[in-house]
Amino acid sequence: MVFIVDDDPSMRQALTNLFESVGLVVEAFGSAAEILQAAPPEVPSCLVLDIRLPGLSGLELQSDLGKANIHTPIIFITGHADVPMTVRAMKGGAVDFLTKPMRDQDLLDAVQTAIERDRKRRELEKTVSDVRSRFESLTTRERDILALVTSGLLNKQVAGELGLAEITVKIYRGQIMRKMGAKSLADLIRMSEMLGISRPKAGVQT
Repeated sequence: MVFIVDDDPSMRQALTNLFESVGLVVEAFGSAAEILQAAPPEVPSCLVLDIRLPGLSGLELQSDLGKANIHTPIIFITGHADVPMTVRAMKGGAVDFLTKPMRDQDLLDAVQTAIERDRKRRELEKTVSDVRSRFESLTTRERDILALVTSGLLNKQVAGELGLAEITVKIYRGQIMRKMGAKSLADLIRMSEMLGISRPKAGVQT
């Protein structure tokens, strides 16, 4: 899906026709205020955004979307580009910055790149959310052991850290693997890194 924000009706129509010609779903707006009232997209999408708009500018909209934790990739288009403007847009995470009149193919290529980026972001967010849900099913003790195991400690060392018998750690470790859906220690380590889990302080007792 492609969202267009441009105050020029003829440009909005031309862009809509272009994107629909390659099978994309399009929604067009004449100002930043209009798109801010719309619901965030639930499918991979991107935003084709004019820099100069009535009211809130394209760059200000980019900033506001970021603050609202809306990460739809943005492609800026403008007839009045300058270096500081381009730098600000790209530092803000824009996928591309195109100057009007732009080649249709350049714009379509940028949109394809942006939508693919959004698709990968959504897949990663879903994976992280699934892993976090599994992690939250662990007991406090299991979380402590997970952190120690994925930091590289052997079962015997984990047992020493927590004041447990080694066989108890092995039992906990099996429960953790099952609950997390991990097939190997490498899987568990990747999940731990994904969630930013750090090793608890030495001697922690729970």
